[in-house]
Amino acid sequence: MIRLITSRLLQLPLILAVVFTVTFVLAWIVPGDPLSRPDGRRPSPEIEAAMKRQYNLDNPWRFAGQYITNVATKGDFGPSLQYLDQRVGRMIAEGLPVSATVGGVAIAMALVIGVGVGVIGALRPGSVLDMAGLVVALIGVSLPTFVTGAILLMVFSVWLNWVNAGAWEHWTDVLLPALTLSLAPAAYIARLIRLGLADVMSSDFVRTARAKGLSDPQVLFRHALKVAFLPVLSFLGPAAAVTMTGSFVVERIFNLHGIGQHFVDAVKNKDQFLLLGVVLVYATMLIVFNLIVDVAYAWVDPRIEL
Repeated sequence: MIRLITSRLLQLPLILAVVFTVTFVLAWIVPGDPLSRPDGRRPSPEIEAAMKRQYNLDNPWRFAGQYITNVATKGDFGPSLQYLDQRVGRMIAEGLPVSATVGGVAIAMALVIGVGVGVIGALRPGSVLDMAGLVVALIGVSLPTFVTGAILLMVFSVWLNWVNAGAWEHWTDVLLPALTLSLAPAAYIARLIRLGLADVMSSDFVRTARAKGLSDPQVLFRHALKVAFLPVLSFLGPAAAVTMTGSFVVERIFNLHGIGQHFVDAVKNKDQFLLLGVVLVYATMLIVFNLIVDVAYAWVDPRIEL
């Protein structure tokens, strides 16, 4: 276990270096200048020239070397080129809790919905509840988040007026964006649970448990569900990273100032500092969540060799 964690942590700088290189090259070759946009900062020619000299904006290799040095030694992601007097580190620190809150609630919703629908389908295959769950799962997979989010926003905010539209003031404001994010992973979880339980329920140890007099619900919750949950663990690693770092579209629809919206703005404005900072944070979270999943595997089933 310790060897696995140590090796993954040692791989982290190498993976981040590859991610940084690819992102940097793509960001640099995109045409445009963040300091000359009509809706941007528009500094004076003197200030613009000084900024380009200070941050090596005219020399990609010096820019990359200075950026890596500042991040590695000082934890400094640099200034935003688009927003005046804004540091990228501060913007990420303010946006990450918003994205993480929405993502965390979304993962919890996805687990409750997905496991519930999957268990119902395994216990009562072909029933009305099973078919209804499959329809919901199909809708969750098929509809893109911008359609689902717009529908939920229209129904619950505009028509019913149950929650605020585009606000972040009350705990209920997290429900609609989290529900929008949860539908797609909930559909995959429901499918994985249903298929996993269908396979596990026909295994030898389940037949032994039934021979001892246990009912199907007892066999399912005491023995089968733990084994069937292993594929869900594999899915939860990248799914948790995606949801907790924010969905770009969902944050835009619900006007949430998370790091997902910062990423969209950085790409649109060619704000290299902000773009690279958000991507590095996202990549780090993805690696960490996958490491947590690998460790959770051994906890759920000790027979698995890490």
